[in-house]
Amino acid sequence: MSKYSAINTDEEITPQASSSDALELETTDQTPLLNTSIENENQTSVNYASASRFSCAVNLANTILGTGMLAMPSAIASVGLIMGSAMIFFAAFTSGLGLFFLSRGAFYTNSRSSSFFAVSQLTYPKAALFFDIAIAVKCFGVSISYLIIVGDLMPQVVIAILGNGYIDSHSLFLDRRFWITASMIIIVPLAFLKRLDSLKHTSIIALIAVVYLIFIVIYNYFGPDFEAPPKDKIHLINLSGKFFSNLPIFVFSFTCHQNVFAVCNELKNNAQNRVNSVIFVSIGASAIVYQIIGILGYLSFGDDVWPNIIAMYRASTFITIGRIAIVILVIFSYPLQAHPARACLEKSFITLQSLSSKSQPSSSSEARYIFLTVAILLSSYTISILVSKLDLILAFVGSTGSTAVSFILPGIFYYKLHENRPWNYRKILSVFLTIYGLSVMCICLTMNIIRVIYGY
Repeated sequence: MSKYSAINTDEEITPQASSSDALELETTDQTPLLNTSIENENQTSVNYASASRFSCAVNLANTILGTGMLAMPSAIASVGLIMGSAMIFFAAFTSGLGLFFLSRGAFYTNSRSSSFFAVSQLTYPKAALFFDIAIAVKCFGVSISYLIIVGDLMPQVVIAILGNGYIDSHSLFLDRRFWITASMIIIVPLAFLKRLDSLKHTSIIALIAVVYLIFIVIYNYFGPDFEAPPKDKIHLINLSGKFFSNLPIFVFSFTCHQNVFAVCNELKNNAQNRVNSVIFVSIGASAIVYQIIGILGYLSFGDDVWPNIIAMYRASTFITIGRIAIVILVIFSYPLQAHPARACLEKSFITLQSLSSKSQPSSSSEARYIFLTVAILLSSYTISILVSKLDLILAFVGSTGSTAVSFILPGIFYYKLHENRPWNYRKILSVFLTIYGLSVMCICLTMNIIRVIYGY
């Protein structure tokens, strides 16, 4: 019996894993096993299963609460208050469902070295390379959006602190490229960390910034200086043509699926019920945050709200601190995207190298790690310097990579692993999730391409 064999059952998986003993799972003749080369590759990186549920939930929540939080009021404006609020809850539900299906798939592999690639090898081995590339592209796109926010907000911070009268309009400190470059000083060392749990302290700091943003939105809406927008600028339901072009923002906002395997790998006790509690807390808390910021932000500015809500408030010390807090949030969130992007690219690199040489990869693991990290950093930096439209980045990332990672892959993975089992509600939901993801991808990607071509 293989120590890391898969199981073929719909019963709840509750492994009692520890840092020294791997989970032993029962095998059957009908269950595919993770092939030896992939398993050996997974075991080459030492994985210390010492993370708590709190640190895992914090990291997942920080992965969720990034640029989508700033764009949520604008997304609600495109569909109206009632539909927008409902879309947040629906996006939370479908996202949580995808996380659950992925966590189930993790235990069909070595549950301490699970990954998208490992599950792909058990389900669609010929497509594993394409799956990993898609996930890497998604994470890469999110990391670019983080750098764009740094470039957008820091010049506003400088103006608020120094004032227009004390700084030349062509000053280096008003150049978005300067601040994107400066942020890399903090991002680079964090991006080289090998374990997701190593980022728990920066994630806690980042979530403090989230709390501050919530306070800003609440205060400006209920505060004494609030000026309500005209009533014709507020809609309960808005059936405009912007629905499909903004739907990816709702999808994008709950995407943290690239890090769920790291949670399964690093959680000290990774029993299914404990992984479920991490998913529930991170998704639930994020949904509440999105409801508060999205609804109150929209009610504050109406249909005129911008894709970056923090950029709309009048300059003051209170708002300036908030903008700095958001910059800190996205800087500390960048490594949470670089981590899975690098892992997926490394698996793809190994596969391509093996196919070309017909043998085991010759390059060292450490050399690949450094090369891929540098490539991600340099590429995201270069593109963020050249592109400044945040909502466009979010829309395309949401309609492609985020949709695939959140819905399509979790659905087809779960269905494939249980295709020989009787139909039940989970299997039905996996098919629904896949169809939903494919529909969102096709419709929203088409709408956004039209948007670019015709300049909507």
